[in-house]
Amino acid sequence: MQKMKAGIIGCGTISGVYFTNLKNSPWVEVVACADIVLDNAKNKAEEFNIPKAYTVEEMLAQSEIELIINLTIPASHANVDIASLEAGKHVYSEKPLAITLDEARRILNIADQKGLRVGCAPDTFLGSGIQTAKAAIDSGQIGRPIAATAFMMGSGPEAWHPNPEFFYASGGGGPMMDMGPYYVSALVELLGPASRVSASAGIQIPDRVVASGPLQAKPITVQTPTHLAGTIDFENGAIVSMITSFDIFGGSHLPWIEIYGTHGTLSLGDPNYFNGEVKLRKHGSDEWVLLEPVFECGKNERGLGIEDMIQSIHEQKDHRVSARLAYHVLEIMHSFQQSSLEGRHIVLQSTYRYGKLPAYAAAESTN
Repeated sequence: MQKMKAGIIGCGTISGVYFTNLKNSPWVEVVACADIVLDNAKNKAEEFNIPKAYTVEEMLAQSEIELIINLTIPASHANVDIASLEAGKHVYSEKPLAITLDEARRILNIADQKGLRVGCAPDTFLGSGIQTAKAAIDSGQIGRPIAATAFMMGSGPEAWHPNPEFFYASGGGGPMMDMGPYYVSALVELLGPASRVSASAGIQIPDRVVASGPLQAKPITVQTPTHLAGTIDFENGAIVSMITSFDIFGGSHLPWIEIYGTHGTLSLGDPNYFNGEVKLRKHGSDEWVLLEPVFECGKNERGLGIEDMIQSIHEQKDHRVSARLAYHVLEIMHSFQQSSLEGRHIVLQSTYRYGKLPAYAAAESTN
């Protein structure tokens, strides 16, 4: 089978793991990279032995490139996705899918009209951690899921990121848009689609500075909520309590994710990683039992979603890390701040179920 030729747009911090993980992929060959700063692309091309370094415009004009891997900053995700689709290319983007729901809907509509695929990180739920928990739920080991907790408690990325200001920008910043996709995608994978959200949100620590790198000591203007707490009601009746925060400077003993059922509880590891321990405690037992992983995988397997999307194109089926899932996740995350601002439950307009193919599947099946 001939590998799909791909180009990476965005040669920043996250790109290295994609270059590394996709190097030996049986499904995709990264043949070019591009960046708004051409020297960044040239440096990555040299470091990872990539044949070509382009400007973004040059990249999109290359007919041999069938797939764009969009690793730009969140504010640029929609523009790059749309330009790639208009150029006739499939797209896989880092999270979130877009800053606004309007932008995200436009991406979905253009992809549908053109018969192209769009995937969107995170693909961590494809790893052994979440899939081991899913297998336990599906086999009835905790009975019917009735509730869950999800906690992302940290002090923010300014302690380590060389240019952290975009994490605090209006719209696309904050802990919900940065780390929420890992948690919400995992919850949807485990519990199915959500139906409504109720939450409170605030900027609890507004004064921040860059702690390292060339911008060290530069003040950061916080323009988005940095502590969001609320509940997500799922269509299956489960109620999830969730907090995402960049305002926790003393550490936390709270679990990452726990799923509570009528006959037991599952405790999961950090959904930011692909692997991680899954523990089961059955009703009436005092012991936590470590579950055997359903398969082995590493801590950082970024790129699994890209390979799954390409394989699904060949097999003319839905792909797991899809833009439809990312849209549902985006609406859930947006609803936290909307609920806080408006003081009411937000009833979600979207839903998601894997396997419900959009129109492009029919177009592919006739090609």
